[in-house]
Amino acid sequence: MKKFTFALILLLALSFTVKAQQYVSTEPANRNVILEEFTGRGCGYCTDGHRIANQIMAANPGRVWAINIHAGGYAQTSYPNMITTDGNTIHGGFSISGYPSGVVNRTTASAIDRGQWTGQANTQMSQASECNIAGVARVNPATRVATITVEVYYTGNSSVDQNFLTVAMCQDSILGSQADYGNYNPTQWLNGQYVHMHILRDVITPSAWGEAISPTTAGTLITKTYEYPIPENIGSPNGVDVDINNIFFLAWVSQSQQGSATRPILTACELEKSTITDEPIYPTMSDVSQEVTAACTQDKRFNFNVSNIGTETLTSIKFTAQVEDVVNEFEWTGELPSGEATKMDFIMEIPFGTYEGILSITEANGQAYESSTNFNAESQEWAVLDEEGETTDIKVYIVQDQFGEQITWDIINSAGETIASGGPYQHIIGTGTQVNAENVNGIATNDCYLFRIFDSNNNGICCNYGNGYYYIKDAHGNRFIEGDGEYGAGTTNLFSIHKHGDGVEETASSSVKIYPNPANSKIFVDGENISMVEVYNSLGQKMTSVEGSDNTSVEAAAFENGVYVVRVISNDGNVTTQKVTIVH
Repeated sequence: MKKFTFALILLLALSFTVKAQQYVSTEPANRNVILEEFTGRGCGYCTDGHRIANQIMAANPGRVWAINIHAGGYAQTSYPNMITTDGNTIHGGFSISGYPSGVVNRTTASAIDRGQWTGQANTQMSQASECNIAGVARVNPATRVATITVEVYYTGNSSVDQNFLTVAMCQDSILGSQADYGNYNPTQWLNGQYVHMHILRDVITPSAWGEAISPTTAGTLITKTYEYPIPENIGSPNGVDVDINNIFFLAWVSQSQQGSATRPILTACELEKSTITDEPIYPTMSDVSQEVTAACTQDKRFNFNVSNIGTETLTSIKFTAQVEDVVNEFEWTGELPSGEATKMDFIMEIPFGTYEGILSITEANGQAYESSTNFNAESQEWAVLDEEGETTDIKVYIVQDQFGEQITWDIINSAGETIASGGPYQHIIGTGTQVNAENVNGIATNDCYLFRIFDSNNNGICCNYGNGYYYIKDAHGNRFIEGDGEYGAGTTNLFSIHKHGDGVEETASSSVKIYPNPANSKIFVDGENISMVEVYNSLGQKMTSVEGSDNTSVEAAAFENGVYVVRVISNDGNVTTQKVTIVH
């Protein structure tokens, strides 16, 4: 009988070791870290905790994940109410004496001050873990069901026979109020609202403290699967919608029950997130962005991702891009299998200014389809320099604030090559400014350029640390670009350099009169049988076109100062051109 019992145990143990893992590594590794930060919208120092947690994660990508748990006296039930039952449970499992505070891998029974988080995280990441963890969360946007598979593989023996597996859903980009005593975390402010990140929304395992798992011996593979209906809204009262585009899932293994909490955490991971449906045709769009290049034109290129989360291979997609009242149609053909994604792009003329556009899929595989997403579009006017030679010189002035070490800049040409750069600069003592002037010599004419200035702390070169600004002068000492210091992480300015004398040659016609020259707000064209009047800038780019009449006028108030070519086309095809200088 004893022999049979031993053989059965051996067979059971063998069944755990021979089962092939799909996601988790079987190689020994050090611990990853979960930083649970206890916070609240009424806590004025908590933004400093958010900043520190962000820095730890940025320094250790794929090793550290912060979870902001809104609980305690500073957590508010007004909108957005991010208090959860599970968050309150976890908050109650630790002794907390102030906010912000947190636990790093639950290594302490009491929450520790934010100044200790970095050291404790580094200590944890230097230690060998008893197990590894990985998995995937497949989200069906049609049913809002997440199918979650988690694997735990033990590379060593745990000190106890039973551990605990926890799976949690977090959410990014929740806009709302936030007390802030010192502008500690300026990167998360957007138009007067705070962008709340990595917020605990729900614990998916049966208990907030995790689900018991065993055995916990080397070579054991444990696989758990959960079907989780994603709620539309979490929180009462004034709950927050659960945006499936901004959720992510974390999983971790904790050692044992100590008090009410399961701790310490042995290791953790972010689950791979994918999207899939049972529908045959289901393309989705994401990450629409405008290319920022040195192109002095209103034709802008946009990139976006298309994912095929349906069951059929996609072979064609028709989509539209709308900015203001202008709608452009595009079509893609190819082959995009189920479960895969590809990058697409389109080019669209954008009026000067900043706009919110709408990108819509209207047809997929020849069938009508409806899916839309918003995108930001910008077209900035460019300064024009008119120079005599093949090259010219400019001078860049950076009036820095106290933190010059955070400032850098560069200039790129239309080929994407960096032709000049500057910074970082020295830190200056006290609040004030300091001028840094740098010559940029031998810039080729007849090209477009993009000036970019950055701030590594994402708060520009103003305002509490000196009112900084920047400007650029041409070879004649004229200031042709300038900007203030309130640019956050960075800003750009376009300019073109035209070689004087190049361009369209003038052709005279006794039947066409173009005046005044120089012009201010309008250009007038008199003549008979005029079909069209076109205006080109010094780089040969069309600025506008107007249908002709016997007395045609062209609005020029929006044109930059400079030399333009007016092209008059008659009904019989004759063309008259004349250069007109715009001076405002």
